[in-house]
Amino acid sequence: MTNSPVSDTDVATAGARAGAAVVRDMYGRQLSRIAKGAGDFATAADLEAEKAILAVIRAARPDDAVLGEEGGQQGAAGARRQWLVDPLCGTLNYAVGTMLVAVNVALRDGAAAVADPFSGEVFFTDGETAWARHDGADDAVLTPTSATRLVEVNLDPPFPNAPVFRAVDLLAHTEFVARFRPRVVSTTLALAWVAAGKRAAYVTDGGGFTDSVHFAAGIAAGCVVTGIDGAPLEEADRGLVVAADDETHGQLMSMTGGGAR
Repeated sequence: MTNSPVSDTDVATAGARAGAAVVRDMYGRQLSRIAKGAGDFATAADLEAEKAILAVIRAARPDDAVLGEEGGQQGAAGARRQWLVDPLCGTLNYAVGTMLVAVNVALRDGAAAVADPFSGEVFFTDGETAWARHDGADDAVLTPTSATRLVEVNLDPPFPNAPVFRAVDLLAHTEFVARFRPRVVSTTLALAWVAAGKRAAYVTDGGGFTDSVHFAAGIAAGCVVTGIDGAPLEEADRGLVVAADDETHGQLMSMTGGGAR
């Protein structure tokens, strides 16, 4: 805990907004790509946004450790308080002029925020309840609903769980086609959209989500969150499913091969 009058939620929100401002201001420029291997890359916007976020965290929480997508570990890796920062989730979208990106700032096992640089929305949580904030409007508690029937599916490689699970197979599943409509944004903004009722679910392959700079922002308050195998995240071997409700989660489990929660 901290005795600062500024809450961790305020720090997360301010950090995400600072990063989002950089991402928005640099949008549309010709930015060189910094190769990170396996087809992944960063841009100057990633680096500058992370600097802006770190400045906020350092000013408010100088003793906390930080793990940044671009800057790596700063402070003790095993620190009791560690911030996880993804300054630009959706770099490929951003680099080709697509405004589907997110800025993620999370205190491990605590407050977190996800900012949409172009809509101006910030989704944030104190670790228990999640809200949405938009300039000029009162904060609104996020309420998941599957009413849209839209499911975001991450199709980016690598595909670590093939052949047991392939996202493309899910899209072709007869029950999926009958019940849902797919969307593909390639950014964790989709996770916040489930919590906000804009999407029925989000499905992504991979692993290590608990301490991931991409997925640590626990905005999905009120959602059903498991691995693709249906196990709790701390026990899951693969993938991530975030669903608005039990019914939607159960339907997706039947298509991914996951068991009951």
